[in-house]
Amino acid sequence: MGGTMTAESVKRPVQWPVPPQDGYTVDDLFTLPDLPPHTELIDGSLVFVSPQRAFHADAIDLLVTGLRGGLPAEFKVKREMTIVLDTRNGPEPDVSVIRADAATGPDQTSYRAEDVLLAVEVVSPDSESRDRTTKPQKYAAAGIPNFWRVEQSGTGNRAVIHVYELDPLTQAYVHTGMHRDQVKVDKPCDIVIDLTAIDEL
Repeated sequence: MGGTMTAESVKRPVQWPVPPQDGYTVDDLFTLPDLPPHTELIDGSLVFVSPQRAFHADAIDLLVTGLRGGLPAEFKVKREMTIVLDTRNGPEPDVSVIRADAATGPDQTSYRAEDVLLAVEVVSPDSESRDRTTKPQKYAAAGIPNFWRVEQSGTGNRAVIHVYELDPLTQAYVHTGMHRDQVKVDKPCDIVIDLTAIDEL
């Protein structure tokens, strides 16, 4: 009739965090318990990241390896670390190039926008609008001088990189090139990365 109730059969309701009236701050982002990994703060709202596809992970690996192999000692490459733009915005670029002196130790959880020289976003289906519009606009407004947007080329594993530089007069990014087999730029420093190497990952 009634059956036996077991611990497995009792489902607890999900307790979603209730945002404050004016939205969350970056302090909340770093102190709220049990947030999923890679949670971002955009305009005071928490953004949860969907499970990523293989292309996304491969593109990040390719760029991190390529950048670390060619950057001078005064720069460091970081993957998936929060960048504090202001009190209501803490996005997490897929890859960042920062000033080496901004890295203070292994317990560090974020970097300031003024210490970031390049922010890179690998576009995913769940984040297209944020990666193409919202986040680059915020990176530009915060003064980050360089931005790369990485797209999947067709249905394959190849990456196409759109390179942008900040126009200091308009505080907006200007598209300076699209790179398919190789990205070769001179800002924030001389960088050459073989994009076909993604096939080996």
